Amino acid sequence: MNVTASPAPKSSILLEVEVPAERLDRAVREATGRLSRRTRVAGFRPGKAPRAILERVLGPGAVLDEAVEQLVQTTYRDAIIEQGIVPLTNADVEVVEAVEGQPLKYKATVQVRPVVTLGDYEGFGFQPQIDDVDDAKVDHVVEELRDQNATLKAVEDRGAQNDDWAVIGFRGTRDGVEFDGGSSERMPLIIGQDRLIPGFEANLVGLRPGDTTEFDITFPADYAEESLAGQQAHFAVDLKELREKVLPAADEDFARRMGAYEDLAALRADVGERLRRNALDRARHEFSDKVIEYAVANATLELPDILVDQEVEVMHDELRSSLAREGIAEAAYLKAVGKTEQDLHEDFRPQAEQRTKVLLVLSAIADAEGLQISDAEVEGQVELARQRYEDTRTVKYFESERGRNFIRSTLRRTKVVESLVDRWLAAHPEHPAIPHLEDDLPSALDTPQAEAAASIDATDPGAIPSSRTDEQTHDHGDAEAVGDAAGA
Repeated sequence: MNVTASPAPKSSILLEVEVPAERLDRAVREATGRLSRRTRVAGFRPGKAPRAILERVLGPGAVLDEAVEQLVQTTYRDAIIEQGIVPLTNADVEVVEAVEGQPLKYKATVQVRPVVTLGDYEGFGFQPQIDDVDDAKVDHVVEELRDQNATLKAVEDRGAQNDDWAVIGFRGTRDGVEFDGGSSERMPLIIGQDRLIPGFEANLVGLRPGDTTEFDITFPADYAEESLAGQQAHFAVDLKELREKVLPAADEDFARRMGAYEDLAALRADVGERLRRNALDRARHEFSDKVIEYAVANATLELPDILVDQEVEVMHDELRSSLAREGIAEAAYLKAVGKTEQDLHEDFRPQAEQRTKVLLVLSAIADAEGLQISDAEVEGQVELARQRYEDTRTVKYFESERGRNFIRSTLRRTKVVESLVDRWLAAHPEHPAIPHLEDDLPSALDTPQAEAAASIDATDPGAIPSSRTDEQTHDHGDAEAVGDAAGA
């Protein structure tokens, strides 16, 4: 068998295969026997019908088609093992010539893991930016704490004003007829936040509990309920309750209620220290993101469609999980945003391409740096998955070889970024340290991608072996890798 391999677009390899004529002839004889055994032909026992009779029943060319199909499957597998190719999906096969007595010729286009050509990933000119923590920021947090611990006091000596908490009853009509959703006996709201129709709450300012008012208002042109969009309605409203928020004084008693603080100064000192730690952690994360962007921008690779398609599915599953946490059905969401599932996938695609590039480039840097993850680290994450997830399917994914590879690749990428950041800090001792808030590196399970990958049984791009067309090998390990990758 003669096989030639050449690069093709979008991280593909074009295989041109020529199989000797005698193998095709043998395949035809074997195909005749198979078809004869499984085809019932009147007057012949199973396996005894001659080829001419078979083709009279099955159609001209049936035997040759069967022979070519089986021979392509067999020789294609031999060809990718010979060339050291690990396919990402089934090949696109084109039979060029299939004539008995002559060599079988076909082409197979195979998508493979991209070759990542790394550029510079350490010579960046930027540095971590640490936000200043001043008294104004501490004041802001203290005010938030006061607001969170405020009480509501009934208002009796004045009319309603913005930021008051109210309970109203209202009745809405159009041409004297009530409409769906236009009435309520008791509706709580905070005046001035425009939670209802824009301009509605302005009509409540100045009212006292027990007062009523009536007014006309026009619904916005883009109002969610199409039958009301741009339409005018009349509302009759009565103010049932009115309360104002009373913040506790920023004094020593307040500080002691917030924790083990001797006085307000101790509370402010602790708030300032927490803000400074958060600023350092945020600076490290933002710096890490910029390092990743720099490395990806300087790398060269072509993305195969299959990996981008998989990342689109991961992103779609992340959306499903997010909607489920909010108690929103996906069908209702699609209706609200006026999109189809295909529209979503088109929207996801640019980000999916970028995310796939990041995964592949960081994996390539980890390879270049010789960074490895121990089996013990992987098993620790698998055990964490067993403790964290009740869903048996999710746990089984992380227990599988594919799931373990996802964990290993994720940890490698995390560690390679951390090592680049730490290396820069070591080379710039004049810069303040920017440690993590956590003592340990983040878990491989602490991202939305992890659960989504488990949901669709994804193969991590960084775990797929590279094809080695220039290092031909014939061992059984390659065959096993081919089988795993083809099932991705």
